[in-house]
Amino acid sequence: MPEGHTIHRLAARHRSLFAGQRVALSSPQGRFAEGAALLSGTVLASAEACGKHLLHHYASGLTVHVHLGLYGQVTDGVGAPPPPVGQIRMRMVGGGHWLDLRGPTDCSVLSPPEVRALRARLGADPLRPDADPSAAIARISRSNAPIAALLLDQSIFAGVGLVYASEALFRAAIGPTRPGRSLSAEQIGALWTDLRGLMAEGVTRGRIDTVHSAHLPEAMGRAPRVDRHGGEVYVYRRTGQPCLICGTPVARAGLAGRNSYWCPTCQASGSRRPTQSRAQKGSA
Repeated sequence: MPEGHTIHRLAARHRSLFAGQRVALSSPQGRFAEGAALLSGTVLASAEACGKHLLHHYASGLTVHVHLGLYGQVTDGVGAPPPPVGQIRMRMVGGGHWLDLRGPTDCSVLSPPEVRALRARLGADPLRPDADPSAAIARISRSNAPIAALLLDQSIFAGVGLVYASEALFRAAIGPTRPGRSLSAEQIGALWTDLRGLMAEGVTRGRIDTVHSAHLPEAMGRAPRVDRHGGEVYVYRRTGQPCLICGTPVARAGLAGRNSYWCPTCQASGSRRPTQSRAQKGSA
């Protein structure tokens, strides 16, 4: 499932291509035919991301809500759209560009009250400048649930997925099974700050990179990571491989219905990170 940085990138691109344009909407697949007919021919006012949710706001006051889920994909191009191929849930054409949406978990039209309800059930989004993490920090500090599960709870931190949660916990030397209430407000706040920085880099680069400069392939003399998710990471999908800091094999186990990745040494309770000059020189 795409993490929040991907959705923010899509929102920015859709604003640049279609905002202010009168667009034609259709549903070659047919499952969004009613919504497309309702909004086709109207002006797309703006697009934004709230966590993992993509919102297309129309001048009429209605909003198209898209949640890509595990299989959703968005493609776009210049000029006339190609003949429909595959299950295209929504097609948008306007301003000399086209956009196709395939396989989303949800694509539906929301009224303003429904948009407000969606926002209300989401937590603070590290990529939104208007985000206030105070309620999320307070909620985590009262919870007995594992911190990894709390970071993945979209009602706490919206947009954070498994990669960012695993990597932020490693960078903070916090084990994924530690109860939220065992962390200080300062530790939780530091996780929030790190997630903001890492996810902002993801928006800029279009991929997830979390390792400090001292642990990049060229600095360590190792081969670059090869993975369909791309990016240089410490623990995510590196099961059994040596930790880039201490050499301990990276561990994996199920947690809250998801895989969890961590270093048993660096993230042991009470462990201390190497000094800034050795392990955290530079930034991700």
